[in-house]
Amino acid sequence: MARRAAEYRAAGRRIIDLTLGEPDFAPPAHAVLAAQEAAARPLGYAPANGIPELRQAARHALERDRALSYTDAEVAVGCGAKQVIFNALFATLGPGDEVIIPAPYWASYPDMVRLCGAVPVIVPCSAESGFRITPDTLEAAMTERTRWVLLNAPGNPSGATYSHDSLTGLAEVLRRHPSAMILSDEIYAHIRYGEGEYISIAQVAPDLHERILLVDGVSKAYAMTGWRVGWGVGPAELVRRITAVQTQNCTQTATVSQIAAVAALEGPQELLAQRCATYRQRRDAALAILQQSRHLDTLEPDGAFYLLPRLAKGDDLTAANSLLEAGCATVPGSAFGAPGHLRLSFATDIASLEEGCRIIVATLDGIPA
Repeated sequence: MARRAAEYRAAGRRIIDLTLGEPDFAPPAHAVLAAQEAAARPLGYAPANGIPELRQAARHALERDRALSYTDAEVAVGCGAKQVIFNALFATLGPGDEVIIPAPYWASYPDMVRLCGAVPVIVPCSAESGFRITPDTLEAAMTERTRWVLLNAPGNPSGATYSHDSLTGLAEVLRRHPSAMILSDEIYAHIRYGEGEYISIAQVAPDLHERILLVDGVSKAYAMTGWRVGWGVGPAELVRRITAVQTQNCTQTATVSQIAAVAALEGPQELLAQRCATYRQRRDAALAILQQSRHLDTLEPDGAFYLLPRLAKGDDLTAANSLLEAGCATVPGSAFGAPGHLRLSFATDIASLEEGCRIIVATLDGIPA
């Protein structure tokens, strides 16, 4: 849909693009300066599992932000959180293995699993459940072939988060299935709208430390998507295997990007709260318009920068095509395992966002825009 929106714009059409999950902020100035200074000197190859300074900065950030402690041997760096996730799956999965994926899900998860020769087990999580997997639905999906359970909170595309009690219930199920690992994708952890600190399953269930891979990066919180730096922290043996895959598929993450990521993690952190407040303002402005529609049911997301309204009638692909023709690009929820929904990104300026939401309401409600 983003490609089609670009084609329409190239043909002279005005299109409001609400498709891409990409912050519209600039990277932190101190991270850019660190990259500029690093690029002016010889850098050479870096270790496959990241420069020592970045491994240390990632560990310190987790201690600061989530009260979690890891050793240097428990950190693997990759070209974005996405590559770390793929490397972990590739290092551990074989034919017939199963990976439990709650839906709605980030569109890459099932295909990553299939590329590894394994089977994605999709567990639908309805809007009524807050788009969250429950202990009962998790238990029903577990088998002796389950090798991973994927958790993503705040979630893409739902924005759903998990409470301490919810994670405690999930951990109780996981304890009964010791052959399953847990991959906690926490890339949106700093973009939340509720009160209190972020809660990770690694905090709630420290006894599962040797089974949890926590994945994070600088792409979303620090608006450094194109810099391609992410990391995973988890058991040392898993990190060793992830690093072995990394060594053979691209050697390392770009050194200059790693240096910029260190600066982002160790520099002033006030911009995270400031940008989160901006996202909240955008979320609320979009909700105020979308909730006027008699053809949309739109939940308030707990985090990330997406809305996932449910259509009262019609299929999501037809609706997305109609909205594109009307001048607003969205993504069909079917791409995320959520048929009958649309995903809208509010990582864009508020004027364009409000205009796009008005187009959506007018088009779906049959009122001339």
